[in-house]
Amino acid sequence: MPRKRKLLAQLSALQNTSSFPQINAVEQLNTTPGADPSPKSSKYFAIEKKNSQLQEDFFNQPCVSLAKSFLGQILVRKLPDGRELWGRIVETEAYLGGEDEASHSKGGKQTQRNAAMFMKPGTLYVYQIYGIYFCMNVSSQGEGAAVLLRSLEPLQGLDAMRELRRASRKAPTRLLKDWQLCNGPSKLCQAFGIDKAFDQRDLSQDAAIWMVPGEDPPGEQDVVTTTRIGIGNRGEWAQKPLRFYLRGNRFVSVVDKKIEREMAA
Repeated sequence: MPRKRKLLAQLSALQNTSSFPQINAVEQLNTTPGADPSPKSSKYFAIEKKNSQLQEDFFNQPCVSLAKSFLGQILVRKLPDGRELWGRIVETEAYLGGEDEASHSKGGKQTQRNAAMFMKPGTLYVYQIYGIYFCMNVSSQGEGAAVLLRSLEPLQGLDAMRELRRASRKAPTRLLKDWQLCNGPSKLCQAFGIDKAFDQRDLSQDAAIWMVPGEDPPGEQDVVTTTRIGIGNRGEWAQKPLRFYLRGNRFVSVVDKKIEREMAA
């Protein structure tokens, strides 16, 4: 082969080997050090914190409105080792403050324990139940009003969530299915490593926990409105329709089949 033709052939081969295939945004996320290596396809992973973190004005709305607005939004938790856990909010409960007999702030009484409920909207209120488990709430408009986060749909970091759930139970147990990781208020706290140290943190400012908007916000027809769980003997407040969840979502803690049948009819 003449020298010139040989050089042209080598140049063409070099150009072909130096081109790079297009990298999918989801693949980039899952190959990032510390990210969950398992393949993901959820559209929610394309969201970037810097551009879309929910700010104070989102949380500054009445309690019931905020409880509904949370549905479909994404809670993000950054662990100390840099891994991020993502979960779509699928179930909430509203606690309306002083008038609400089921609220920790009933009668408008402010204590050291419930102080976060009286702080600016978007403040985390984390409390302990049975001396073991934690539950996470977010303050809203209204004196002493807050929204309980009841269930999440895990999106990213499921292996880390399993590790945290296993560690919190302090005993070797069977492998939890995806829908079992965050289907309850204390379960989601275990899976996201939330404890009393997160009490009074600001969701719009904190570096370890925040929210980003989800895609395709649910419509009214997608939201089930029913009674709260575990209220006990609270008179009429036990029957108030202050729990909200995404209809047909398998990650919800408790499904109200009667209400869903009525909605379908």
